Amino acid sequence: MQHYLCETCGVQYEESMEVPEHCKICEEERQYVSPAGQSWTTLENMKGESFRNKIILEESGLYSVKTMPEFAIGQTAYLVQQEGFNLLWDCISYLDEETISEITRFGGLDAIALSHPHYYSTQVEWAEVFDVPIYIHEDDRKWVMRESERIVYWSGESLELHNGITIHRLGGHFKGGAVLEWKEGFNNNGILLTGDIIQVVADTEWVSFMYSYPNLIPLPAMKVKEMAEVVGKLTFARLYNAFHRVVKENAHERVQMSADRYVKALEGVLFET
Repeated sequence: MQHYLCETCGVQYEESMEVPEHCKICEEERQYVSPAGQSWTTLENMKGESFRNKIILEESGLYSVKTMPEFAIGQTAYLVQQEGFNLLWDCISYLDEETISEITRFGGLDAIALSHPHYYSTQVEWAEVFDVPIYIHEDDRKWVMRESERIVYWSGESLELHNGITIHRLGGHFKGGAVLEWKEGFNNNGILLTGDIIQVVADTEWVSFMYSYPNLIPLPAMKVKEMAEVVGKLTFARLYNAFHRVVKENAHERVQMSADRYVKALEGVLFET
């Protein structure tokens, strides 16, 4: 019996004797099946290859965690530290003894929280190793491919995990899509960790919003307006996405400007072409 991992999205499945035929995550229109076909691996197989996790101090209280060479979607997870509380925001598939030792040296984990299903990866493995709960919005429950008693399906629009560290449901990319507000981050100016519920684009003074990024399916203008309204009430001046892109300053204003530009583009008033 093995917990197989999809090599395209990196999500781990329930234990099975046979390799799964389909990946529910990849066959849905927000993701994709590799042109080479569906392929699978296991965490144990990955440990026998050249993978390692690179943990970098991004700024006071914030570490990035990323697998090298890149695996599956290639997202970055973040370790947030405040007052003896350590939170892993989003997750990555690869986990080895070196990573466990390093995070243990930082004080271990107290909780894991997820932005959306594309980053569920081996979240249960991480939760079992560090003996912590996993927070997922109940609206995305059907996308959990490996169930666990450690998963807490939270409801409503926000959930404070620790003093000033709060998950907010924005929806959009996924119905339960969430962002993390960290009020004490960036010298008490606030940091917003967004996965790709809000995506930092190539020009890092701007962000965008999509239903599907690889398949370029936009969100409705009204939904983006709703997301911007919620984010407008949060405290942050810096924003990190899941791909090591950062809006370093004035992120609160940049999100509002970006939402306005997005809506105008969809409504046909931003430009003529």
